[in-house]
Amino acid sequence: MLRGGRGGSFFKEEEAGRERVNVARTEQLLATGATTIASACPFCMRMLTDGLGAKDREDVRQRDIAELLLEAVG
Repeated sequence: MLRGGRGGSFFKEEEAGRERVNVARTEQLLATGATTIASACPFCMRMLTDGLGAKDREDVRQRDIAELLLEAVG
């Protein structure tokens, strides 16, 4: 079972034999075909930015949900 990134996991070492959470979550998001991914949590943003870098997917934008809200209400 793959759990979420959770803020506390940001500070701990990787567990042997487990897929990195940032890579797993990034793969799930990329599988949707999204060209932009967003999060509301600074830890999640860092995790997803690192995941996109690990997958060489600089073509996919990582944004804060507040940015998208601001654009929508402009």
